Parts: sequence; C-alpha cells; structure tokens
Amino acid sequence: MKPLIHAEFRRLLATRMWLATLFVAALLGGGLIGLLAIVGPENFQPPMPGLHTEAGVRAVLGFLGFTAFIPAAIGTLAVTSEYRYRTVNFTFLFAPNRWRVLAAKLITYGLAGMVYGLVLSGTSALALFGAAAARGVNLGLPAGTIVELLARLAVAMVAYTVLGVGIGALIRHQVAALCVVIGYLYGGELLLLTIPGVRSLYPWLPGGATAALTDFTAVADALAQQLSSDPVRLVSPLAGALILFGYTVLASTVALLKPMRRDVV
Repeated sequence: MKPLIHAEFRRLLATRMWLATLFVAALLGGGLIGLLAIVGPENFQPPMPGLHTEAGVRAVLGFLGFTAFIPAAIGTLAVTSEYRYRTVNFTFLFAPNRWRVLAAKLITYGLAGMVYGLVLSGTSALALFGAAAARGVNLGLPAGTIVELLARLAVAMVAYTVLGVGIGALIRHQVAALCVVIGYLYGGELLLLTIPGVRSLYPWLPGGATAALTDFTAVADALAQQLSSDPVRLVSPLAGALILFGYTVLASTVALLKPMRRDVV
C-alpha cells in the first residue's frame, strides 16, 4: 500500500494543480472572508447582523461552506482524469488489486483535502481578525469559538474531497462527473429548499449536514422568509458531522467496490 500512496502523492505533486488549489484556498479564505468582513454584513442586501454580533460572525464564516464543491471537484478529477487519459490501464496493470489503488487515492486525497481545509481556515482567520482590527470592531464570538468553527469547516472539506473521489469512481466521464458535483453542491440542494415537502430532506443531505456542522442557517432562513414558510430545522453540529461521515463512508465504499465490477474502457 505504501508504494501506491507514494505514487499517488508523486502524481499529485507532478503538476501545478496542487499549487493552484492552495492558491484558490487562500484566495477564498483570505480574499472572500476579508472582503465580506471589510464591507460588513450589516451593509449586505438584505442587511445581516454586524460582526459585533455572534450571528454576524457565523454568517460571514458560513459562506465558506458554499465553496465545498472545489475540494469535491478535486477528488472527482483524481479518478476521472485517469479514465480520460487512459492512464488507469497502466495503473491497474501495475496493481491488479483495484481496491488497493482506490484506497491509496482515498488516503492521498483525504490528506490533500485536509491541507486544503487548513489553508482555507487559516487564511480566513487571518482575514477576519485583520479586518475586524482594521475596522475597530470587537467580534461577537471569542477567538476560541471562531477557531473551532473554522476547524469544523476544515473537516467538512476533507469529507467533500473524499466524496468527490467516490463520485469520480461512480461516474467515470470527467465532464459529466464535474457537472454532477458542481451542479448539485452549488445549486441543487438550494433548489430543493424551495420545493415544499422535499425541503424537509435538506438537513439529511451533505449541504444541510455542513450547515449544521458550521452553525450556518442564514441562507436557509432567507429562503424560508422569501417563501413565507417555516425555517428548516437543522440537526445538531455533532449529528451534522456524523451525517457527513456517513456520506464519506458511502463514497469510500463506492470508490473501492465499483471499479472492480466493470471493465476499463
């Protein structure tokens, strides 16, 4: 297993994609959070609570949850690229036990997702504290609580990276897999929130679990207000983490078992 993991890391580091990924993480963390914090959520349309309130800090940090499609796409590309460029044929010839190959990918990209999450969270913390200091605003949450929320976001990014690997193993066509990942995570679940009767499933979906894990309900509440309906009741943060873990286990199982049941084409 160690040679396969080593090979996956070499494959990952052989291109500039990993540098671009870390740059995107820093740009989203430092740039997006910095911009939102400098502008101030009280100046959004519609206005939201300011950074001096607990709700305002949670709202600003919670927007990072909508960037989860990026690590998911990275995990998807890790598998679909091999099928697209036919390198999977040589990979499976070198390691006939396909489950070992996919296990190595899961481990490698799980660690890559952790690095992505740490960069995202670290730059977000610097941007938030820096913007608050520049504006002379006392943040509505203690520093320890903010770090905890950002750590939860980092955990969510690891889960989404592994989810992407599972989706890539299930849908081997690269464009189709990316459309599913980005379309569903970026807009699909929000669309479900607008459908009566179906919206009750949202807390049990990956997006709802992430919102529960990060205590971010601003978007769901805003949609409920526009639709004149009751807000969706999310599960507890611990339950959200367990739901995400369950999806991660499911994706890992799919990634390990599905390629063994069909030919490489």
